[in-house]
Amino acid sequence: MSVTETSRTSALLPRSRPARSAIVVVAAVVVALVTNLVLWAVGLAAGGSFEHTDAGRTVSSAPGGVVLMTVLPLTVGLALAAVLTLWWNGFARIAQVVGALLPLATIQGTITADFDTPSTVALVLMHVVIAVVVVVALDMLRRHD
Repeated sequence: MSVTETSRTSALLPRSRPARSAIVVVAAVVVALVTNLVLWAVGLAAGGSFEHTDAGRTVSSAPGGVVLMTVLPLTVGLALAAVLTLWWNGFARIAQVVGALLPLATIQGTITADFDTPSTVALVLMHVVIAVVVVVALDMLRRHD
């Protein structure tokens, strides 16, 4: 690594691993949330209602559901992984696999619900966004100076 690369990396993230971990977690959640809200807006523009039937009632899954189901699991999962990665750096690899598989596995629930096609496509893509963000964020947590 050259002096320039070291300086650039140091300028972007703090040297303290706990502080760096917190920044990575917050940044990952913000990126996922903004991306998922854009997908929601595109789904709306494409004619999606983001409504499905639950126990005989029509229930809306957005935008509150998009915000809640992006922020809560991602924050809890990444924060837990960040803490465990401080203890054992190898945990990040395990968390990457679990963190990618969980949102992808829950796509089935979206597909089987009675959402319209634009809503289904947007919601499925949101699950993929979360999986990708988890893998990238955990890779950033795993790398340290």
